[in-house]
Amino acid sequence: MLELAVNLDERSYPIFIGQSALQDNGRLVHHIGDCRPIIITNDTVAPLYLQGLLDSLADLDPLSFVIPDGEQYKSLEWFEKISAFLLQNNCGRDTCLIALGGGVIGDLTGFVAACYQRGVPFIQIPTTVLSQVDSSVGGKTAVNHPLGKNMIGAFYQPQAVFIDTNSLHTLPAREFAAGMAEVIKYGLIYDTELFAFIEQNVEKLQQLDEASLQHIIYRCCEIKALIVAQDEKENGLRALLNLGHTFAHAIEAQMGYGVWLHGEAVATGMVLAAKLAHTRGDLSQTEVDRIVTLLKLYNLPTEIPSEMTAEQFLMHMRKDKKNKKGTIRFILPTQFGQCALVDDVSDDQVRALIEQ
Repeated sequence: MLELAVNLDERSYPIFIGQSALQDNGRLVHHIGDCRPIIITNDTVAPLYLQGLLDSLADLDPLSFVIPDGEQYKSLEWFEKISAFLLQNNCGRDTCLIALGGGVIGDLTGFVAACYQRGVPFIQIPTTVLSQVDSSVGGKTAVNHPLGKNMIGAFYQPQAVFIDTNSLHTLPAREFAAGMAEVIKYGLIYDTELFAFIEQNVEKLQQLDEASLQHIIYRCCEIKALIVAQDEKENGLRALLNLGHTFAHAIEAQMGYGVWLHGEAVATGMVLAAKLAHTRGDLSQTEVDRIVTLLKLYNLPTEIPSEMTAEQFLMHMRKDKKNKKGTIRFILPTQFGQCALVDDVSDDQVRALIEQ
């Protein structure tokens, strides 16, 4: 079992990575403490892993709540339903919520934990590539609104993160590819060696080679932990983790949550960010082509939805959380392994990029 920490003083917590994290009953019970565990999962993950987790926690009198699978259920409606379930079962502050699933489950469960009785502990057990390398770490919790993605939420750190790489063997190929978009993002914003590793090990990663999986998961979590420790609430440095997301969130909101997977939208968003960087003289065409080629190797989309207009992009991007005083701010690669937050991109430049 690999282990690393997110260092946030009294809110610090460990991340465990290995093939048997779901079976590591001792560590899990330790981090639940004296609380009653309530497992939140979805109807795809539940048949695979829920009963085993309930059995391993039987002495703690666990309960479970299962929601439908899909981005459209990361909503205030399902926030309310989970909260009602907790109230109906007389759950107090000595409750520990356990998020068993992908990014939707983690974000939704974490937001409930942040709000229920003004805050109860929660634990992340991510089961997708995207949630293992990114969304389970760092304490961003939220639900979507029809007018914008992740617009209602809180910064709320988990007690621990348990990453079981065996869970990736039941992950659909499309979900695996979507998660790899976030891995590629980490290479672009921070680590050229990671980017090269992803390029050189396409077949191994797609065949779920254990050593390769653990390497990319550990490195992505390590990078995110370093950034979050310096900027927990995204006042500056942490915004760089949003490479491609300004465009991606616009695609998700316009097309309907769940039509495009988050990672698919991020992949296309990174291409747009790279092309915009090229027009500013920061990336060469060869570097842009290298990014596009790698995304295609992992079966990720690199073109915007044909029905989306520039005005639709701009409408959604004007609601982006990074904006200040009405100015849309973008994360753009300045070179491989480095990015910057820029606020001098005009609407006309965005229109030209989309129309191109």
